[in-house]
Amino acid sequence: MMEPKGGKSSATVELGTIENLREVSRRRTEDRDRNELVRLGKNPVLKRNFGFMSIVGFSCTVLITWEATLILFLSGLQNGGPAGIIYGFILIWIGNLSVFSTLSELVSMAPTSGGQYHWVSMLAPPSCAKFLSYLTGWLTLGGWQGSVASGGYLTGTMIQGLISLTVPSYTPHGWQGMLLFWAVILFAVSINTIVSSLLPKFEGLILILHICGFFAILITLVILGPHDTSKDVFTVWLNSGGWSTQGLSFFVGLTGNVFAFVGADGAFHMSEEIRNPSLVVPRSIMLSIIINGSMGFAMVIALLFCIGDIDAALATNTGYPFMEIFLQATRSVSGAAVMASIIAILGICATVGTLASTSRMFWSFSRDRGLPGWRTLQRVNTRTTIPLYAIAVTTVIACLLSIISVGSATAFNDVISLSVSGLYSSYLICAVLLLYRRVTGGLQHATSTSEVSIARTIAEGKLTWGPWHVPGTFGIINNGFAIVYLIIMLFFSFWPPATPVTAASMNYSILVTGSIVIVSIIYYAIRGRHEWVGPVIEIQQ
Repeated sequence: MMEPKGGKSSATVELGTIENLREVSRRRTEDRDRNELVRLGKNPVLKRNFGFMSIVGFSCTVLITWEATLILFLSGLQNGGPAGIIYGFILIWIGNLSVFSTLSELVSMAPTSGGQYHWVSMLAPPSCAKFLSYLTGWLTLGGWQGSVASGGYLTGTMIQGLISLTVPSYTPHGWQGMLLFWAVILFAVSINTIVSSLLPKFEGLILILHICGFFAILITLVILGPHDTSKDVFTVWLNSGGWSTQGLSFFVGLTGNVFAFVGADGAFHMSEEIRNPSLVVPRSIMLSIIINGSMGFAMVIALLFCIGDIDAALATNTGYPFMEIFLQATRSVSGAAVMASIIAILGICATVGTLASTSRMFWSFSRDRGLPGWRTLQRVNTRTTIPLYAIAVTTVIACLLSIISVGSATAFNDVISLSVSGLYSSYLICAVLLLYRRVTGGLQHATSTSEVSIARTIAEGKLTWGPWHVPGTFGIINNGFAIVYLIIMLFFSFWPPATPVTAASMNYSILVTGSIVIVSIIYYAIRGRHEWVGPVIEIQQ
């Protein structure tokens, strides 16, 4: 009679021991993450709800690379042709792997929601660190705000395209697209506020749809669509933009593929909500670029082999040639609508993550006093630990920008081009300064004394590598390649799509980016320089 009781007692003790070990492990992880943020001078106020897989899902669904290749392949087709799209995609994919392996070294050193501007403050010479970090913050924020606007606009107009596909008599209007834009943003806001604690689970579910939707569309295209020859796909170059050389046309046409990888730094700005971010963030970003790049490349190949009647695709009343390509492949309006709906749904869900990253950037930059109204914008709701004011401002700005699309879609496209020029500018500044520190010996490997505050290590010129690092000569070469890539892509992001250039076809993105820089400098001169000192040390170690 005693043995069963003893056995039950032993099992209970064993179960209790396992639970105790889990609790001890959880507390150690929390303490480590807290100490890491304190070392950066920041007070931990956000909940760390994201683990490795949930942040991989977040990164993949913000990128939505294979979806973007379908939406934006037209720019590459006109300038470059099928061959240009394929080889351009490979170039952009390799370039992004180089850029984000470089930036991942920085997030491993200092995993904070501020991201780029925080790292610039760490890496820049003292004489220019204050201004450069401030300017980087504005460029990063402008780039992310442009990404929110582009997500809402593209998804809203895709929904209009779906209506045109299924109801041929429908005539789309700009104001309808604006209202659909607002509906997409409203959905993103509700996920980020009302059910914010479920955001990691939401991103995990969308990752499943992201992967399953890819195979559903790819297999359907390959099986049902017409098939071109390998020669037509891999050797045909086009120069529909009228540029003087095919090489110049190729570089102008890279913009679509560049945009397909925009947003990979979203996980940087969620760092203070991720467990073990110094390792998890770099690994998740690199994995998401590998996953999305692989799926994007496969989709590009399938699309070009199954493109069918390209003239009919370009003349489609949906506004999106990929919908006509789906229709030609399936010979069914319903089938094409289902396939296009998958992309529209993923576009809506990508806006959820984009809004989250943008609001965290707003909150972090306000916390460091880089924006007007920073005292309000830095507040975090004590119950949900969500920066509600930052989310609200991000939303209002996006909705106000959408009004431009009613009057001129071209002008609005120049606004959302900030998502490339703003973010690439911030990446470039970080990469240049990291290379500067590398070659001047300003970085060292971590030792037992490396846990001192980041403010002290900056003052002493003794910055240390984090646990994720590309070592030695290869790291220097990779860093240098990333810089060259960013300069080239940033330069061509300002070019118009065709010649001769008219007022209507001109690319005004350099004007929009320049306006952000000018506004930031004016605010800095009037007030910012008195409040901005770089990342604020909120708590001493």
